Amino acid sequence: MAKIPGRNPVLEALAGPRQLKEIYLAQNSQGEIVDKIIDEAERQGVKVIQVEEETIADMAETSNPQGVVALGEELKNTSLDKALDWARQEKTNPRFLLLDQIQDPYNMGALIRTAQSANMAAVIYPKHRSCQITPTVVKASAGAVEWIKLCQVTNLNRAIEKLKEGGCWIAGAEAKASQYYYQADLKGSLGLVIGNEGRGLRRLVRDNCDFLLSIPVAEHPGSLNASVAAGIIIYETVRQNSS
Repeated sequence: MAKIPGRNPVLEALAGPRQLKEIYLAQNSQGEIVDKIIDEAERQGVKVIQVEEETIADMAETSNPQGVVALGEELKNTSLDKALDWARQEKTNPRFLLLDQIQDPYNMGALIRTAQSANMAAVIYPKHRSCQITPTVVKASAGAVEWIKLCQVTNLNRAIEKLKEGGCWIAGAEAKASQYYYQADLKGSLGLVIGNEGRGLRRLVRDNCDFLLSIPVAEHPGSLNASVAAGIIIYETVRQNSS
């Protein structure tokens, strides 16, 4: 059983496709979202069990679960081929977010949340040496994991090649790139690659990108958090594709 901690993630899980078994709620929890969780759980026949706050903290496997954790079926990854087929049918100029060994779960959750908010087709991430979809990621995504296709791949470079075969240009975020993100043509089908928090893009991944993008920053500290950098570039793709 998967653990879903946090008020918004539980509410989004109730609204999404996966089945929940039961919801544990800290005694005396209150608020509009808590009321919505209780009402929707009752409507779906999902059992709500009131327990001590300490029990929630022990169960949640993440910090500050906001007095609620749900148990439900595991999130299903989508194969890259199926995600590409779906995107071609359902979206005009689909955009994909590729994560090259992102390891911080808060970054991972924030990246998924931004990708889903910007109506990207899928988030693609490697099976090895990368953060997976943990309870912390679920909570940091504020429930966005329920609404975007997640593709776990064995080889990120092969995934890049498949996107290229499907008509996508591949842009890599690179701190030292000579072209700023707002100078690039980001219209049309695109895969945006975000590198590891400390090392950036791996050499072969960088070489497989069609072009690289940087963000102008002050000399100190000289870099941006991975999820913040991704958000800036992702919403430039939204701006260019809506103009």
